[in-house]
Amino acid sequence: MDASTILSRLQFAFTISFHYLFPQLTMGLALLIVILKTLYLLRKDELYNRAGHFWGRIFAITFIMGVVTGIPMEFQFGTNWSRFSVYAGDIIAQTLAMEGAFAFFLESAFLGIFLFGEQAFGQKMHWFSAFMVWLGTWASGAFIIASNAWMQHPVGYTMAANGRLHLSNYWAVLFNPWILAQYMHTMSGAVITGSFAMAGLGAYYLLAKQHIDYGRLFVTLGVIAGFIASGIQLYPSGDLEGLQVTANQPVKLAAMEGLFQTERGAGIVILGQPDSTTGRLDNPIIVPNVLSFLTYRRWTAVVKGLDAFPPNQRPDSIELLYYSYHIMVGLGTFFIAIMGLAILLLLWQRRLFRWRWMQWILLLATPFPFIANTAGWFTTELGRQPWVAYGLLRTAQGSTTISAGNILFTLIGFAGMYVLLGLLFVILVVFEAIRGPVSEEKTPQEETMAQGITD
Repeated sequence: MDASTILSRLQFAFTISFHYLFPQLTMGLALLIVILKTLYLLRKDELYNRAGHFWGRIFAITFIMGVVTGIPMEFQFGTNWSRFSVYAGDIIAQTLAMEGAFAFFLESAFLGIFLFGEQAFGQKMHWFSAFMVWLGTWASGAFIIASNAWMQHPVGYTMAANGRLHLSNYWAVLFNPWILAQYMHTMSGAVITGSFAMAGLGAYYLLAKQHIDYGRLFVTLGVIAGFIASGIQLYPSGDLEGLQVTANQPVKLAAMEGLFQTERGAGIVILGQPDSTTGRLDNPIIVPNVLSFLTYRRWTAVVKGLDAFPPNQRPDSIELLYYSYHIMVGLGTFFIAIMGLAILLLLWQRRLFRWRWMQWILLLATPFPFIANTAGWFTTELGRQPWVAYGLLRTAQGSTTISAGNILFTLIGFAGMYVLLGLLFVILVVFEAIRGPVSEEKTPQEETMAQGITD
């Protein structure tokens, strides 16, 4: 693989990793905002409405950052991956265009109504706008997942005489069997991010003795949603992801688990350091037979190791893939433990609101779902290598033939620009968090609406 292809991969990895910090938060918050608005309509308590407005402002800031950092992603298909675009653009362009034409505009239009249209349209329409923002956000994720799922498991295509792929079955692409597990895993991961952000900020308010009622609401909703989403991450979505990787990408499974030799009754690795040069796992801590059971539902099943595959079909960054996978799984296990403990303390005479050590845990845990989701996407993409379209087109054959110097120039430019954008995002979010979920003095019209929720 030449230097320009390596740099193109590095640039895409950097830009998409930074970009995905924002969509995972908006996809998670969108669901929680709908829940807050629903609670407001059911309980007629202004606390829920103000909380929804507050997180709507956080959502809007994050959404804008996601849009700005997402635009370069599609341009890179032309500038850095033109051969892949020529080869498979007839298929990939469909789902990417639908994401922009339908989901993005749906989300954008109703976000405007949610932020500015409450007085004009009333509470029912305001709830509906929140629902449509959630629907648009998750539909956007679905189209992106459909694009990635095709790259992982190509379907619905025919190959023309000139070697290019043409779309032969549109519905096969949209209902690719790879999508379900990946979509469930991605969306539950996003809800975990949103839930930890909400619970972490609520914990901060409780620790600082500010906005106490909102702090309790944020912690309660964040912990409940986070616990449910963390469970879904493990089962069924995580289990389904593992089964489809085992069936369709066994070499990826071997690299993820650091399994260099084919084994009967393969164990699952808790800790260890893979060494691809010697083909062994150093200092391993292994639970026997568990990997065989998880993948084939038999304790003594044979699991193929990396030795069963030619070197040119193995992922080219085995160590990074292995660590990314184990970071994701390890953090996911901690998320279940943290949220499970918080649920117990919440149910046990509301001790969660009094025990500051647990509030500190929730606050300090806030950034870790971002790390886990990023590690999960590293696992997905590194495990697909050396293919850009699995089994069809190698990554080295999909990149654009431009100089390494040009790519390095844009990579440095993106890095500088994203540092500034990241600082701006942090400043805006911190400002909103310090300001808190406050509301302005109510106008007569707002007072009327508060009294007549069903207007």
